[in-house]
Amino acid sequence: MKRLLITGVSGFLGWHTCQLSKREWNVYGTCLSKSVNSSDINILKVDLTHFQEVKQIFQTIKPDAVIHTAAQSNPNFCQVHPQETETINVTASGDIAGLCADYGIPCIFTSTDLVFNGLNPPYRETDPVSPISYYGEQKVRAENLMLTRYPRTAICRMPLMFGQATPTANSFIQPFIETLQAGKELKLFIDEFRTPVSGTTAAKGLLLALEQVQGYLHLGGKERISRYEFGRLLVDVLRLPKTGLDTCHQADVEMPAPRPPDVSLDSSKAFALGYNPLSLREELEALWGNKKF
Repeated sequence: MKRLLITGVSGFLGWHTCQLSKREWNVYGTCLSKSVNSSDINILKVDLTHFQEVKQIFQTIKPDAVIHTAAQSNPNFCQVHPQETETINVTASGDIAGLCADYGIPCIFTSTDLVFNGLNPPYRETDPVSPISYYGEQKVRAENLMLTRYPRTAICRMPLMFGQATPTANSFIQPFIETLQAGKELKLFIDEFRTPVSGTTAAKGLLLALEQVQGYLHLGGKERISRYEFGRLLVDVLRLPKTGLDTCHQADVEMPAPRPPDVSLDSSKAFALGYNPLSLREELEALWGNKKF
């Protein structure tokens, strides 16, 4: 089997990508701060911000392809710690692209819908970027750096992702479920819109891109939805208590990182290649079935 190197397997997307790809690849996954145990994945403890460590990994396993998901992806943390997060989000990404160029192998980079300012959705791959947070700016710099060092890189812009918790990471809905189960108030934005997909669907998109794509690709879902509307759907499908669910606006919550109002992605290009997300209701039902919380 060919060897696939996936960075950031302790993260939500990295873990789901490992689980899907191990059927057809010999998977090597990197992690650092969180320990990951898996009997069918080769786990490597690597500090991606140390170039010599990364170079040694390439020399040792000689990957046939790389999917780079590792990042500090919390926009608020990046806003407060810009220099600290620059190294992993930008510098390390450029190093990985350069090594993939040296080996002449496919390289996938997971970027974000937050490279846009949210004023002119839905966004196609050809639309100009306009980030309003430091995290978004870092991802734009990483995109440009990776394509400069290796034009064959596939830049996959990812939407908001959800799914069951992994051994080391939650998606954004786990706190929603816990809050409602506890009978507490959960206020969600009615003026922030995304095109979410499950972690499994996102991983399918990355593996599709690995085979067919160079340059930019949007991997959003087929439905534009607010966080509050998503919360209502979650309550309905998972049969959660709904008494605590309430609305709020972005302006009601002070956070370090500015939030764009609508970064819905137009993923027509990916759909034409065979990327086929289910409806959000179908995704949730597939994940949790008839389980009652």
